[in-house]
Amino acid sequence: GFGGAFQYGLQISIINSPAEYIKSFIRETWQKRYSSSPSEEMITLMWSFVVSIYTIGGLLGSSSAGYLSVRFGRKKAMLLVNIPALLSAALMGLSRLCGSFEMIIAGRLFSGVCGGLALNIHYMYAGECAPRKLRGLIAITASTAIGAGKFVGFALGLREVLGVEALWPVLMAANALPALIQLLTLPFFPDSPRYLLIDKKDKEGCI
Repeated sequence: GFGGAFQYGLQISIINSPAEYIKSFIRETWQKRYSSSPSEEMITLMWSFVVSIYTIGGLLGSSSAGYLSVRFGRKKAMLLVNIPALLSAALMGLSRLCGSFEMIIAGRLFSGVCGGLALNIHYMYAGECAPRKLRGLIAITASTAIGAGKFVGFALGLREVLGVEALWPVLMAANALPALIQLLTLPFFPDSPRYLLIDKKDKEGCI
């Protein structure tokens, strides 16, 4: 859950706190690049791209979750989810250093891909690994992880934590931490018994 549905909840809530800082960054970058002040309509348009591109990435991620989970298995697919997660963290974390607000838009797109993949594969992987009597309980851990991600996103966005102008790139790159934790821990987990039996024809591995 920490590297799965948690990522989705985190990215939904984390964008709210640095809104004004990112708008100011877009304005400053535009002035430096084009030697003219952007209109408020243009700032609003760029900010709309930053927010809404996440859903486009989510659509792409959700659409490919089924293929990846069958092609590579649930566990390997969950590990692959960390590639767009780390890429998005790098793009958004380095955006101010590189003076590019387009990197924030690209980073949000990749974080959307991560969220779409992670949320769907989490349900499959957890549900298929759970014992029959605990399947319902294990399945709702995805909802718990989403709630935890939202809470952590809001908490990190507080001014006492990372919600200040100097630290907003760090805040936007916070999704790298759960991705790294999952990369270090998930390889020790078993693969889905259903995947091993039905897709890999590995009866002994399934048992």
